[in-house]
Amino acid sequence: MSKQTGKKQIDRNAVLLIVVAALGYFVDIYDLILFNVVKKESLVALGVTGFDDIRNISISLFNWQMGGMLLGGILWGVLGDKKGRLKVLFGSILMYSAANMANAFVSDIQTYAFVRFIAGVGLAGELGAGITLVSEVMSKENRGYGTMIIVTFGALGAVLAALVGGEGEWIAGLIENVSGLQLQNWQVAYVVGGLLGLLLLLLRIGTLESGMYNRMPHKDVKRGDFLALFRKRKVFKTYLNCILIGLPVWYAVAILVAYAEDFASPAVLNVNGEVVNGTAVMFAYIGLSAGDLLSGLLSQWWRSRKKVVLLYLIASIVLVLAYFFTTGGKSATYFYIICFMIGVGTGYWALFVSMASEQFGTNIRSTVTTTVPNFVRGAVIPITGLFSLLSGLGSINSALITGAVCLGLAVYALSGLKETFGRDLDYIEAL
Repeated sequence: MSKQTGKKQIDRNAVLLIVVAALGYFVDIYDLILFNVVKKESLVALGVTGFDDIRNISISLFNWQMGGMLLGGILWGVLGDKKGRLKVLFGSILMYSAANMANAFVSDIQTYAFVRFIAGVGLAGELGAGITLVSEVMSKENRGYGTMIIVTFGALGAVLAALVGGEGEWIAGLIENVSGLQLQNWQVAYVVGGLLGLLLLLLRIGTLESGMYNRMPHKDVKRGDFLALFRKRKVFKTYLNCILIGLPVWYAVAILVAYAEDFASPAVLNVNGEVVNGTAVMFAYIGLSAGDLLSGLLSQWWRSRKKVVLLYLIASIVLVLAYFFTTGGKSATYFYIICFMIGVGTGYWALFVSMASEQFGTNIRSTVTTTVPNFVRGAVIPITGLFSLLSGLGSINSALITGAVCLGLAVYALSGLKETFGRDLDYIEAL
């Protein structure tokens, strides 16, 4: 094979992997956000009544999902280093798609919790495998564009979740006409997610494994040793810092956006007009998508990851203050604009995951790239826990203190990480 033919094959593989990873992350985010959109409707359909019961059970179910993601992050990450990135990419898509389909037909809370846990395990693998693959098949100067496309397009899955979760009646009518099966709106939303993922598996044909992974010696090299990340102080500190810089993203999603209705209520900010969680989610994720696009471009133009992340953290601080101190008495439209801007300000998810991937060698890269974003997602549990613990201080004060902790830790962690733009990734980590 000539060098030119080989290069064309690599370029074609890179493009196909970017497409698959972007579509996979689109469905990943769709499922991740969908529960928050349809939780009330689905719980009422299962016989749960009363505001407190719905809220407590929905928190429990969400935590089951996040727990699954924590376990899945470790499982898929280790498998990615031991068995290959491509197997993890498609295995995770298959698992969360099947769980989505099953979720449409649960009949009790216990089964709902189990399925959300399995879905969480599946959702944990796709992004890390996709980012690792794309980082390893693209040139060190341009790989930022690949991860930018994956996350920018993937974030729009939340928009589809909000639309289908809120206006899925026509799809239910179509399904009934074709199959005779009568489904409620929330069931339709889960079925759509499952079908999207299963269709995505067809794109497996033609995709190739990472050349870096295939060239790595499989003997006498520790691969996917998760515990090795905790044995050496320097390695552990780098790993922990990679996790901490992502906390503000899920603080914004899990507190500011997920509780938008509560904060906008007359008893708190007294926003003039009705604020709906699903709409707030949609605006925030459109902002996240725009923010990821801009942060990816800035990173390539400035040839720096750290400078852009620092800029976004500063912007996030300003926007959190704007959320609580400028929306009172303003219109719902203004509130949604702030939600959009908060999405933009925390839209550095692609850079955050890329930085984690670029900090470590090929033999542990999948483990790191897969576990880091899932540990950040799992950090929703202590973040919401701290928010609830401080609730006696008032919802605004508890949210501000929680945000200060998340943003403060992120700024501190960023200062301890190396700049990784243009770093050669073809090396073995000494574990």
